[in-house]
Amino acid sequence: MTDYVLSPACSEEEIRKLRIGDRVTLQGTLFGIRDATLIHMFDKRRNTKFDLAGHAVIHTAPNVKKVEKSEENPAGYAPICIGTTTSARMERFTRPLMDQYGIRIIIGKGGLMEDSLKAFKKYGGVYLAIVGGAAALETTWIERIEDVDLDDLNPESLWKFKIRDFGPLLVGMDSHGGSLFETVRDNASARRDEVLASLGVRT
Repeated sequence: MTDYVLSPACSEEEIRKLRIGDRVTLQGTLFGIRDATLIHMFDKRRNTKFDLAGHAVIHTAPNVKKVEKSEENPAGYAPICIGTTTSARMERFTRPLMDQYGIRIIIGKGGLMEDSLKAFKKYGGVYLAIVGGAAALETTWIERIEDVDLDDLNPESLWKFKIRDFGPLLVGMDSHGGSLFETVRDNASARRDEVLASLGVRT
């Protein structure tokens, strides 16, 4: 297990150093994205003004409030609570995010599936896991909302956050085919069979 501090935009070489079980703290910029954002970007072919190449996205639809634009709130929004949502339902967007936009890091809850793992291996990407229920803590890692795009989808807009010490987050899936979620699932299945066998139950 190794600790890393990354400041996206990241190179493929930086990301391929990461292995499952490593811990990563992010600095600088993080983009918030969710179901509606992705549906509009890919199914409805809407472009974003942001250059996402090498960057990290987090699966979120933040609770924000509209405020006057200022140095502290340049986008006209202030963060209230910025949590993370379950990633699995956004599985089909991992590959196009990496292929078309150059995303390197996806942050979320619960992990992604086989095609995402293949995309991470092909393009050089990772999935960083956050424990559920940590929204209050995550919000303290976000200094401000710097900009926003596709804001007609609010709160599922495309958010640009300025972050400081975001993490540490656990590398749950890496670019070498490793997945902590598969490991846990396989171990749980094996233990289940052992327990059922000890009870005389045939599987």
